[in-house]
Amino acid sequence: MNSFTLDGTAIPFAPGQTVLQAALEAGRYIPHLCYHPEFKPHGSCKLCTVQANGRPAAACTLPAQAGLVIVSDSEEINGLRRTLVQMLFAEGNHFCPSCEKSGNCLLQALGYDLGVVTAGFRHFFPDRPVDASHPDIWLDFNRCILCELCVRASCEVDGKCVFALSGRGIDKHLVVNSLSGRLADSAIGLDDKAVSVCPVGAILKKRVGFAVPIGQRRFDIAPISAQALADAPRPAAIGDGA
Repeated sequence: MNSFTLDGTAIPFAPGQTVLQAALEAGRYIPHLCYHPEFKPHGSCKLCTVQANGRPAAACTLPAQAGLVIVSDSEEINGLRRTLVQMLFAEGNHFCPSCEKSGNCLLQALGYDLGVVTAGFRHFFPDRPVDASHPDIWLDFNRCILCELCVRASCEVDGKCVFALSGRGIDKHLVVNSLSGRLADSAIGLDDKAVSVCPVGAILKKRVGFAVPIGQRRFDIAPISAQALADAPRPAAIGDGA
C-alpha cells in the first residue's frame, strides 16, 4: 500500500481515503469535530487542520497521497485548534454544567483534550430562541455550532431535508424547513438520523434527560482521542467471515 508520513510515522492508505480516514484507521488521532464517517467529508469546522508539506489543509477533505508529509501534533497547530474551540464557545451560549449533553458533547470533550482552560474571547451572549414545539424533540439554537451534520443527515439519510443553514458570516444560523419555521410543523421523526447525530446539545430527545448520570458518560470514561480511535472503521482481518 501507498503511505504518507504523519508526525514522523508512516501511515498506509487505500485509494480514495482522506488523510483523516487513513490516520484513524491506522490508530492515529487527529482532532476533529464536524467529520462523521457516515457522511461525505465537509470541512466545516477546520479543527482537523494539519500542515501538509508545510501548507495548512483540512485533514478530513485532503486526499491521502504517497509522499505527503503531515504535521498534526505540534504546539502551533494545537494552539490554533484551541483558538477555534474558544471561538465556538464564545459565539454561542454553552452552559456546560447544566447541559444535558455534558459528558457526551464533542465540543466539550475537544476542549478538555486540547487543554482549553479559559474562554479566550469576550462572549457574544446571542439572543437565540429555543424551539420546544415538537412533542418529542427539543431544538436549542443556542448550542448550534453550524457543523451541518443534522443538515446532511436529514437530507442524505432521512430523505427529508428538515434542516438548512441560512445567512452568511456572523448571521449564519440553523433554520427548520417548515412553513412556520417550527420543528413541530416539519417532517422530522424521533428515530431520524438527524436527531442523534448532533455533536453538541442543540438537538435532544425529550423525557430522557440525564438518564445516564454525569460522571458516567462517554467522555467521562475515556477522552475523545481514545473514543475516536475506538470508533474508527478498521479493515477486515484476513479470514474474517470465513
